[in-house]
Amino acid sequence: MPSFEYRGARIHYEEFGRGFPILTFAPAGLQSVIAVWGQPSAPINPTTEFAANFRVIAMDQRNAGGQSRAPITAADGWDSYTQDHIALLDHLHIDRCHLYGQCIGGSFILNLLKTQPQRIAAAVLAQPIGRVGPMAPGRPARFNAWAESLSDHPEATSSILDAFCRNLYAPGFVYCVDRDFVKTVRTPCMVLAGNDEAHPYPISEELSKLLPDCEFVPEWKTGAALKSAQARVKEFLVKHTPPGN
Repeated sequence: MPSFEYRGARIHYEEFGRGFPILTFAPAGLQSVIAVWGQPSAPINPTTEFAANFRVIAMDQRNAGGQSRAPITAADGWDSYTQDHIALLDHLHIDRCHLYGQCIGGSFILNLLKTQPQRIAAAVLAQPIGRVGPMAPGRPARFNAWAESLSDHPEATSSILDAFCRNLYAPGFVYCVDRDFVKTVRTPCMVLAGNDEAHPYPISEELSKLLPDCEFVPEWKTGAALKSAQARVKEFLVKHTPPGN
């Protein structure tokens, strides 16, 4: 199983297919690992759907219950994950790629677009996470479920986890960037709408309107809508693949 180490972190990844690279971020919040792509919660599985035409890269996020691991500190937040993503691209000598992310993957994408936009040819955000309204008191239930899985992180004290949670979720909207930034994104994007509390439809719709170059897919998860969305995503990625790739 391929992995690499940098700055005290070990990052596990897998590759599928050949062609222009697509870096993918699986759903499941802080428990985002490669195996989630094969579950019903991921209607479009890029590791199988796009591997005939692209080099698809999937990864276990740090401390998600898979094979990627890093120390947990009170300073951790979206940039910690983004540095992992950049390190993986550097490790694979990838100068430019597409991005496909579902759920928390939408925020991973937006933060990478903020940090290294020149590396991203196009991005697909499937049911991005976000919050409408104020943050509820206490930690979110899914954060607590993740925290309870940390059996081998004695450094993850309650105060450190509280700080990490605030760093991730206190800002609101899509958590990692604000609306003013989204208006400046020049990368072609596609948003597949969310439709529940963790992935609010209004967040997807607002993102699609704020992003200057964006296609919006309101229905995509089942039946004919899913088949149509699969075709649209492929067409979108092929359209924005740099010539000669």
